[in-house]
Amino acid sequence: MTLSKNLFALTPLCALLAAGSAHATNGMLMEGYGPISTGMGGASQAYDHGTAAMAQNPATLALGSGESRLDIAIGFLGPKVTSSMPGMPEAPSGGTSYMMPAVGYTARSGALTYGVGMFAQGGMGTEYAANTFLAAGSGEPVRSELGIGSVIIPVAYQVSPNVNVGATLDYMWAGLDLLMAAAPAQLGSMMTGGSGVLGGAMAGGALNSATWARVNFTDDNKFTGAAKATGWGGKIGGTMKARNDLTLGASYRFKSALTDMTTGNGSASMTANPGGGAQTFADKGTMTIINFQMPSVFAIGMSWQAQPALQIAVDVKSIGWADVMKSLKMRYDSSGMGGSVSFELPQNWKDQTVFNLGVAYKVSEQLTLRAGLNLADNPIPDAMVNPLFPATVKDHYTLGLGYKVSDRSEFNASLAIAPSTTVTNGMGVSMSHSQSNVQLMYTQRF
Repeated sequence: MTLSKNLFALTPLCALLAAGSAHATNGMLMEGYGPISTGMGGASQAYDHGTAAMAQNPATLALGSGESRLDIAIGFLGPKVTSSMPGMPEAPSGGTSYMMPAVGYTARSGALTYGVGMFAQGGMGTEYAANTFLAAGSGEPVRSELGIGSVIIPVAYQVSPNVNVGATLDYMWAGLDLLMAAAPAQLGSMMTGGSGVLGGAMAGGALNSATWARVNFTDDNKFTGAAKATGWGGKIGGTMKARNDLTLGASYRFKSALTDMTTGNGSASMTANPGGGAQTFADKGTMTIINFQMPSVFAIGMSWQAQPALQIAVDVKSIGWADVMKSLKMRYDSSGMGGSVSFELPQNWKDQTVFNLGVAYKVSEQLTLRAGLNLADNPIPDAMVNPLFPATVKDHYTLGLGYKVSDRSEFNASLAIAPSTTVTNGMGVSMSHSQSNVQLMYTQRF
């Protein structure tokens, strides 16, 4: 089979494996892509760590052996989130286990390396039972699940023996499910405008007598969301060998260009009931999440071969959350009553700085051990943290290993532990969040 046929055959496989949510841990982004990088604290800018480079610094693809390479990976993310409020029983999130497949293929022709891959880019979400205080007395569960993924086409070029450059074109998709309950006054405070019969009813106090109100849209699928969007993204990067034992790298990920996330007609609903009575307000319609984007990321790093068996890698990343997470804007268009209502959930995220530090020690020709740190601040102001989107974990401690089965095949694995962090928002809701995440990967060279 020719190289072009290999690439053609893999492209539909990437789309088929498209993962949904990745309950990510540097804000909404993964702490690392692929178990080699993740085992080293997410450091990735200046050394060969396989096809996961296309999700980080694509120029490092040119640092590989030159053989065609297929990576098949799977990640298991284990967030543990608990929300609490004075006088109320604790509400543990039932969203404790999520699976993320990934695949990448690269090949080289002369100085040019190219390929295709699919990776989950990030996401966040929680699930609370119908009997928790977050259900606001509605008797129905509360849930969020946001996922972003991409099919990536990378190219890397060896400009000289010491300099490589790379770029990617990313076809991106996003999906969101949301089952949200609130006191009517809370929902009203989120409204920014309305039109038609629905807008007039809401402005006229249609929910004044209600004890709870809900906004719902979900397709009950772990790999998609009821509200969907597609679009484009991309990255550029470079590496330079400063001396025989030291390589420098840098990359820039562009802000995404996604369409508005939209549900199908009648797939979203707004419901409410008065105190002690039956449901009196129910409407179906379409929900649109307006201009949701993924942030730009600038990263620089180095890899130092301190000894023949010892590698040390260090990165610094700046993630531009402030530009994309000022607020979550939504518009509900009624299919029944007619008209629309707009909502806005303030977020006011700040830009996030992430430090990645990793070491790898080659125990033998077959076995490599890895360890790392991923140190970050929380990009969300405490007052703005929503129990449905508590992307608040900070530091990660990581371990990894690689085992070479033969000259052409190997296994890699990583474990990332994020200790619990606790924040209390402006409504008095406290949220604790910790994670235990595992990644596994099989590599075959041709």
